[in-house]
Amino acid sequence: MSQTTAAAAWTNWGGTAQCTPTELITPQSVDELADAVRTAAASGQTVKPAGAGHSFSQIAVAPGIQVKLSGLRGLISVDADRKRVTLGAGTHLHEIPAILEPLGLGMANLGDIDKQTLAGATSTGTHGTGGAFGGISTQIRGVTLVDGTGTVRVIGEDDPDLKAAALGLGSLGVLTQITIQCVDAFSIRAEEGPGEADETFSTFLERVENVDHYEFYWFPHTTKTLVKTNTRVPRDTPATGPSDLRRYIDDELLSNKLLGALCKVGARSPRTVPSINQVVGRALSARTYTDRSDRIFISDRDVRFREMEYAVPLEAVPDTLREIRAMIDRRGHKVSFPIEVRAAAADDLMLSTASDRASGYIAVHRFSGDDVAASEAYFRDVEDIMMSHAGRPHWGKMHTRDADYLRSVYPRFDEFLEVRNRFDPQRVFTNPYLQTALGS
Repeated sequence: MSQTTAAAAWTNWGGTAQCTPTELITPQSVDELADAVRTAAASGQTVKPAGAGHSFSQIAVAPGIQVKLSGLRGLISVDADRKRVTLGAGTHLHEIPAILEPLGLGMANLGDIDKQTLAGATSTGTHGTGGAFGGISTQIRGVTLVDGTGTVRVIGEDDPDLKAAALGLGSLGVLTQITIQCVDAFSIRAEEGPGEADETFSTFLERVENVDHYEFYWFPHTTKTLVKTNTRVPRDTPATGPSDLRRYIDDELLSNKLLGALCKVGARSPRTVPSINQVVGRALSARTYTDRSDRIFISDRDVRFREMEYAVPLEAVPDTLREIRAMIDRRGHKVSFPIEVRAAAADDLMLSTASDRASGYIAVHRFSGDDVAASEAYFRDVEDIMMSHAGRPHWGKMHTRDADYLRSVYPRFDEFLEVRNRFDPQRVFTNPYLQTALGS
């Protein structure tokens, strides 16, 4: 039976969104969810799944009924011939490798965090990096959802509505099942090392073209970058590289605990941030290791932060970065977190940040303990630069863009709205974020 309880106050992981829903439901079947949506629609209430709360934007805020999808998760079916699996939409990304490994399968690409639900990650456009690879939503070959009338819709790969539903912002319905196109399991050889900012910026396009999965981090107030080159290798390639102890030191003590401590120092005394970043930049070292793909793609992120990320045309990335660097110096921002830079192939999803264009992603962060006004000023200044390059904000990260702007950068924006009108004519799934981003 579906569990209905009085909802407690909800806050997302980054502390950037809060709400107190009128009630919380945890359906154990698609039929139970459909009944709840029909009841909500009849009484004029709104419905919103919250996922794992890893969006920094207000997209998951539930002013009405909040839905928890933990009762709709796990493996539903396998199509071995086509290397596809159908999963409950509430399945967390970190649960999927254990499901796929016995099948000899893997996901074609992943982002660097796996705490999200599959529904939440795909609905907000979560992506990794790789010039020949799209975001996770591009791996979808079918979905089942409950629309705004309480109707259960099954949308297959030949249905043109899938181009909307595969990345629907939660505005078309509540996803219940998702079919993913997998690939043969593979491993990755990861090479990480320090670089110089000018060279890293200038060679970005070349490296994206020639490396399977390329990304880098630039440390503001320094000339230093951390460059990551990931090369796909056969699954039976032996695991190599640093010992478990060395990886614990690098990934947990240095990347999380030490970073957290330094960020706290910078938050208390912003004038020390440039010096701290200089020390961190000089301490970067090289390492090479090989492991199962998901273990390379995913990184632990324990330090709380706020994030804005924009997609710009791939060829605009070097100039955009130079403009951000000049702006930080000119405006005197003190930024302790590195800037992350990635890439993705063009796709044909209506609201994908890579829709119809190869895209570069530039993500800027501020430590959660930083002064809020200073953080917001930094994000505004970055956003101004992104807009000058026809930037598209990541749907799950902080931004201030509305429907008028988004229509100007998404060629299929109005086509998506037509699908929304059919799927949710009463706006059962709306919230303040969607009212701004998509219009009424």
